[in-house]
Amino acid sequence: MSEVTTPETTGPLTLFTTTWCPFCTRLKKLLDEKEIGYVEIDVESDAGAAAFVESVNDGNRVVPTALYSDGTTATNPSASQVRTKLEALAGA
Repeated sequence: MSEVTTPETTGPLTLFTTTWCPFCTRLKKLLDEKEIGYVEIDVESDAGAAAFVESVNDGNRVVPTALYSDGTTATNPSASQVRTKLEALAGA
């Protein structure tokens, strides 16, 4: 089994999603309303991203999974949890 690497991120927040996930759609809608930027990666079209998501979720492909610039992750976070984490990162 090959080692899973953390995907390259270009901003403070990367969201791993699918097109059919209602939780992903809701989180993106709320983040968009609050003008919170993110990079989105569809795990169904990126095998490396899917492997990463599985590696941080006990082998499960759970979306949305958030990856922050400090390398930490959150599984199915609320928009307020994302905002709080990003504020903490900005203040660090």
